[in-house]
Amino acid sequence: MRTGKGEHGKPYPLTEDDRDDSAYRENGFNILVSNNIALERSLPDIRHPNCKHKVYLEKLPNTSIIIPFHNEGWTSLLRTIYSIINRTPDILIAEIILVDDFSDREHLKEKLEEYMARFTKVRIVRTKKREGLIRTRLLGASMAKGEVLTFLDSHCEVNVNWLPPLLNQIALNHKTIVCPMIDVIDHNHFGYEAQAGDAMRGAFDWEMYYKRIPIPPELQRSDPSDPFESPVMAGGLFAVDREWFWELGGYDPGLEIWGGEQYEISFKVWMCGGGMFDVPCSRVGHIYRKYVPYKVPSGTSLARNLKRVAETWMDEFAEYVYQRRPEYRHLSTGDISAQKELRKHLKCKDFKWFMAAVAWDVPKYYPPVEPPPAAWGEIRNVAANLCVDSKHGATGTELRLDVCVKDGSERTWSHEQALRFHV
Repeated sequence: MRTGKGEHGKPYPLTEDDRDDSAYRENGFNILVSNNIALERSLPDIRHPNCKHKVYLEKLPNTSIIIPFHNEGWTSLLRTIYSIINRTPDILIAEIILVDDFSDREHLKEKLEEYMARFTKVRIVRTKKREGLIRTRLLGASMAKGEVLTFLDSHCEVNVNWLPPLLNQIALNHKTIVCPMIDVIDHNHFGYEAQAGDAMRGAFDWEMYYKRIPIPPELQRSDPSDPFESPVMAGGLFAVDREWFWELGGYDPGLEIWGGEQYEISFKVWMCGGGMFDVPCSRVGHIYRKYVPYKVPSGTSLARNLKRVAETWMDEFAEYVYQRRPEYRHLSTGDISAQKELRKHLKCKDFKWFMAAVAWDVPKYYPPVEPPPAAWGEIRNVAANLCVDSKHGATGTELRLDVCVKDGSERTWSHEQALRFHV
């Protein structure tokens, strides 16, 4: 019954002034829009209809909800908290831990402490220096008392009955990591909608970019709202049994700031006796930033993190990464002896097993060994006199139209590239 701008997840009506870059500068999303929609706004229930009839265990484990943040916007952080409190059975929340990663904005200091005092289950933990996402999560997990650890980002909105489906899956098997469906909150107008393709398996290419691929027929359930296996997680939002998380060694503490940690925890859980599921009846909206608004500390490297994961977990398959990223070969991973020893202690399977038993459908979309070219030549838009070229972007190699270059526009085209261009 709620009415108003942004209610029911509707896009906020933007004016030209609302789109000014200053609205995005501090947060990477439009903070003016965030400030002008209700902190407790309504969202559309976009779950599969079957979710409304599912029955979960009467006794579910409780959870510590861990939310790391660094210089987060005031209203986006509060909206995250309100959505959790309003849409979660109180008995299932042991605590909500806000972990401040050395923020320097005034509204996140005494003002935040005073505001959060109204919520009995919220507590704030602060780092003494900039630690980054990975170690900040580890700090929150080390202080948690709940039976399950649930990690969320600081600019989310959880949806209807989001938590019981996650906890139910863990109650059935404590060696399970579970992830909600991650919906999209638009960084411009804050409209709420399902991610493109909705329920899909998490995957990766051999440059270690996260991908999403269709659920193969062999894994499709008669009820599409049932949980399904996923090889890797997106990284930001998941729940895990607290004891199992620490038995797995938590995150590798040698990983810096952010990046690669989703592969490390995904490979580890599968190869060391557990499993990972995406849960369609659990939905959480997340703001994907327009750009990263803060500086990453100098001396940190995503490439180093990825090599560390590859050297620890991927065995001979790491070579496929180095073939595409030759600059990784000579990077130092730091000391990984403790991670190797953990893998030995847990009697983990090898990566060949992982690719055959868990990620067997990934090579269909991202083959380790590139197949022969489907074609050779130039693809030219005659009307615009532009040629198809490739550009290396944040999500991998992207195709674009560019100025035709004599003897430079001809190239090999894979089946996947040709198909993407045609579409």
